[in-house]
Amino acid sequence: MQRASNVVVIATRRSPDSVSIAQYYAEKRKLPSTHLFTINCVPQEEVPLVEYRDTIEKPVMELLRQRGLELSVDYLVLTRGVPLRIREGGFSVDGALMCAPLKRPFNTQPTEANLNPYFGKNERFSRRKYGFYLATRLDGYTMQHIRDLIDNALKAKRANGVFVLDLDPKRNSGGYRTINESMRAAAKLLKSRGFEVILDEDEAFVGAVRDIIGYYSWGSNDHKFNVLSYRSLRFRPGSIAETAVSTSARTFRFTDKGQSLIADLIAQGATGVKGYVSEPYTAALCRAEVMFDLYTRGRTIAESLWAASPFILWKDLVVGDPLCAPFA
Repeated sequence: MQRASNVVVIATRRSPDSVSIAQYYAEKRKLPSTHLFTINCVPQEEVPLVEYRDTIEKPVMELLRQRGLELSVDYLVLTRGVPLRIREGGFSVDGALMCAPLKRPFNTQPTEANLNPYFGKNERFSRRKYGFYLATRLDGYTMQHIRDLIDNALKAKRANGVFVLDLDPKRNSGGYRTINESMRAAAKLLKSRGFEVILDEDEAFVGAVRDIIGYYSWGSNDHKFNVLSYRSLRFRPGSIAETAVSTSARTFRFTDKGQSLIADLIAQGATGVKGYVSEPYTAALCRAEVMFDLYTRGRTIAESLWAASPFILWKDLVVGDPLCAPFA
């Protein structure tokens, strides 16, 4: 069983918001005081590699050792203010930190060293077994959105909701085709198990759907993307989502410039969302049939989104409470 003793939450003391979120999460999940870590990194979105090593990785790994949590903890939860991206190579801080025990090199192209040994596994994640942690993040446009993210994870229960899979029929070559086929496979699987599914294979971008429990689309990469439609989606507590967008987690500050952001989906009630801090290539994107299959079989947000991800130590970032598992 996944429980609070499997989690540490990490804040930077240089950001009152970061500390406040960590305390809110720790209180709601009844984390032991030893599982709340405060480090001294600068609250900024991007960090040089040397600074990441000195102010994030080193102190977190030392605290895990000092508190005897190195092997008993499975999940690291980062909070707003802890940097998102490592400047050299555009790697995700979350991905780097969770893989720190593996001591793998950073590769500018994904290689065998980046393959995720947990990919596709329908089993409880364990740091002892896999040798690394799973990281998630509590972030969003506003403090209220982040508190809602935590509250929605606690409210989540098995309930009727709709799965929305919005293909782009024009993206049918190379790696793009893989993502469309992944959505089709997910729709078939979910329907066979009695879930309500909207599989949209038309050109129009889907909007104005309520009670979403699972969502996957091309976001702003859809040829018919409509930002108002994207922002009209509404999610149930316990919902998970992914968009095939290269820089969907590049920032959690509101902007109308650049590609669509997962922060919009968080603002609209999504409880667990995967995004990317820089170009990951389509090969790194979640496999829709894996993430939704595992989640509806009772795996947690962290397990479902990371087990659907082919790579680790890459550009990936998962937002949400790692323990949320409404179908468990």
